[in-house]
Amino acid sequence: MLTRFITEVSTRFNPFSVGSKSARLFLTQLPPNVRKQGMLVTTQLLPRTSADKSSLIVKFKDGKVMDIDCENMGIKHVLEEVDRHSRALQKAADLADG
Repeated sequence: MLTRFITEVSTRFNPFSVGSKSARLFLTQLPPNVRKQGMLVTTQLLPRTSADKSSLIVKFKDGKVMDIDCENMGIKHVLEEVDRHSRALQKAADLADG
């Protein structure tokens, strides 16, 4: 996963809920040194009895904000969505440099 263009990741989930699996797995895909690189990672754990839906919000350097519905999307689809925009930003950066 290209994390160079991600500026902020914000998650909110109930760790005991089946619907929060994609949000939890997305956090495990982030490299351990992303906070040192300047990425803001915010996680809010909901109580076991909470009926709130899980949420995953990813912000990019170009200002785009992705509010991903991780209740209905699998981790592969979530990673594809984030990588699709990251690859577009990578192409734009490569064209600007060359």
